[in-house]
Order: sequence, then C-alpha cells, then structure tokens
Amino acid sequence: METGMLKEAGLTDGEIKVYLALLELGPSSSGPVIEKSGVSRSIIYRILGKLAQKGLVAFVVRGKTRYFQAEEPGRIMEYVEERQRKLGESRKKIEEALPSLLSLAQQAGKRSEVKVYQGFRGMMTAHELTYQRLKRGDEYFYMNVPVQPENYHAYWKKDHVRRVRAGIECKLLFDPTVEKDVLKNRNRYKGCEARYMPVWIKAPVWFAGYKDVALIHLVSSQPITIEITNQEVADSFRAYFEEFWRMSKPFGKGRI
Repeated sequence: METGMLKEAGLTDGEIKVYLALLELGPSSSGPVIEKSGVSRSIIYRILGKLAQKGLVAFVVRGKTRYFQAEEPGRIMEYVEERQRKLGESRKKIEEALPSLLSLAQQAGKRSEVKVYQGFRGMMTAHELTYQRLKRGDEYFYMNVPVQPENYHAYWKKDHVRRVRAGIECKLLFDPTVEKDVLKNRNRYKGCEARYMPVWIKAPVWFAGYKDVALIHLVSSQPITIEITNQEVADSFRAYFEEFWRMSKPFGKGRI
C-alpha cells in the first residue's frame, strides 16, 4: 500500500505500520500487532500511545488484557485538519511573541539576532550549531523537554554519542510526563545529567541555552524553533533554568 499520504498526515513509519496492522486485524492485543507490523516489542506501547493521542487508535481492557482498535480511516482527515489548526495557532503565538523578544534584544543595548527554524530538521539545525559554538568542557541546558516522537529519540541518542566525543556537557530537565526510560538513557551518557522538572508547566514549549544563545521550541505537528543571540536574554534563561535545577531532584544513574 502507498503510505505517502499517511506520512504527509504526520505519521511516522512505525505509526503507519501499527495503524495498518490494526486496520487488518481489528480489535487485537499487542502480540498480533507486533507480529504483523514488524515493530519492536520495546516500542509498541509508545507507538500505540502516540496513535491514541492522535485519535487514530482506541483500546478497551478485558480482564487484564488491553485490546487495541484502529479508528476508521476518515479520522485521518480530521487529524490533518487538527494539525493545520494547531499550526495556525503556533504561527499566531510566534507573531505575538516576536515583538516582546525583539524588545528584549533592543533593551540589551547590543547587536542581537533572532532566527526562526521550522520543523524537526530546523530544530536539528539549531542544535547542530552547538558544535560550532561550544568547545570541550562547555555546557548547554534544556528545560521542560516534553514527550517526543520516536524519531526524536533516535536523533538524540546518536547526538549524545557525538556530544561525548566532543567533550561538551549538558543538563536536561524533562516534563514529568516523560517516561523514566528516557531519563535513564540520557543519564547513561558521560557529561549528561537528566532530571524531572520540579513543577509541571502545562505549555507546549521547551527552552534551551548556552553562552549568549537562548532557544525557544514551540511544540506542534510542525514544530518551530526560535534562536535568540543576546547575552542578557541568554542570562535570563540560564537564571530560570538554574532555579528549577536547584529545586529538582537527582535521577538514579547507571553510566556505561
């Protein structure tokens, strides 16, 4: 079956395999879905959870077993329309936020720069710049990191290997809803410490910073990253992060 339309709708390869398997199987426990889709047992529940968040999969509990069922294909069109609506909202938020951000930059009394990156690749581009701007022993931070799609995890795992080789350190504060396995993975890498945010900030946004750079990541089906190069703005982001870090608790580690 041609899956291009489903990719355009925003589904990952794993989500497409699981959704199509459920369409063919009908109500099913996870075992047959794993067998038919070819998706790894270790990530099947994460994918099913993402499909459920998108309104494409539902489940019922019979006895102690969960049975999953694909929603009718027409729901995909509703999901696409919802993505478009959220994208419009994200653009509106940026339009509303940019004047304030630019005002901060002007108040700093020095030349500042604001850049906007779109999509997952844009986010990667913004992050990749850390390797040009930081040297061995330098550090960056991320704050309020939310639950992320499977392809994000694959990217970050590879990136942390590269970060270790470069000798760059990092501190990460994750949304309390993120699975513990994600924090366990990040804490395995040398020079990285990951913790949970001490409070739950219910907002589709996460932040990052290093040196004179501050980053704002707006979460949506088409994510947007705003990069501000300004020392005073970066210092204010760092101050917020340090306060949350002080309030947070260390997460159990098991480095490799």
